[in-house]
Amino acid sequence: MGYEELKIEGRNAVLEAFRSGKTIDKLFVLDGCKDGPVCTILREAKKHDTVIRYVDRERLDGLSETKKHQGVIAVAAAYAYAEVEDILAAAREKGEPPFLFVLDNIEDPHNLGAIIRTANLAGAHGVIIPKRRAVGLTATVAKTSAGALNYTPVAKVTNLTATIRELQAQGIWFVCADMDGTEMYDLDLRGPIGLVIGSEGEGVGKLVRENCDFAASIPMKGDIDSLNASVAAGVLAYEIVRQRRGK
Repeated sequence: MGYEELKIEGRNAVLEAFRSGKTIDKLFVLDGCKDGPVCTILREAKKHDTVIRYVDRERLDGLSETKKHQGVIAVAAAYAYAEVEDILAAAREKGEPPFLFVLDNIEDPHNLGAIIRTANLAGAHGVIIPKRRAVGLTATVAKTSAGALNYTPVAKVTNLTATIRELQAQGIWFVCADMDGTEMYDLDLRGPIGLVIGSEGEGVGKLVRENCDFAASIPMKGDIDSLNASVAAGVLAYEIVRQRRGK
C-alpha cells in the first residue's frame, strides 16, 4: 500500500518520521552541522541504513519547500518497499518458478517506472533495487509505472551482490544484460531466474556482473551500440517469457 511522496523538513519532523517507521529514501544534511539534535537524527538514519547526503546550504535551500529546514531534509518514498521474501512468496503462491528483475545503477525515475511496468506485464514476481546509486520509489516512478507499483513488489537491499548470492543458494539463476555476452537466443532462460539490468551509460557493475551466472546480449543491427535500459529490460524479459512458455 503506497503513500504520497514527501519532503520532511525540520529537525523534530525528521526525527519523528524515522521513529514512526516511515520509509525514508534519503536524508540531506547541511555539511558541517553536527549539533546534538542533528547527531540524534543521523543515528536514526544509520540505524535504518538510510542514504545520507551532506550538502552545502545552497543545495539544501534549493531542495527546501518551506525554507525552514533547520539543516535537515528527509525524502520519504512514494510507496512502501517490500522484502525479498515477499517476492519469493508471490512466486510460491502462484505455483511458478521465481522470475525477478534486479536493477543496478538505474538512477532515472522514468526508466525505473517503465521497467516496473514491464516487469508486471511480463509476469515477474518483483523487482530488487539497491539502496545506493539508484533512484527510489518517487512519485515520478509511480506515475511512469502506470499503476504497476500497486501490483509488483519492489524490494530495496543494501548489497546487490550479497542478495544475488543468497538467492543463488536457493536455486535462482541470474542473467545480466551485457553487450559482450552470449546472444540471448542461445541461452536457456527457463526456470527460476533473475534478470539483471544496468543503466545504458554504466551498465551492470563489475562485481554484480561477475556474480551472475550468464551474460546475455541483444542482437542489434543499427548504427548505435546500446538500447535504453527500460527497452533492453523489455526485450530480454519477453525472451524469458517466450522460453518459459516453451515456444
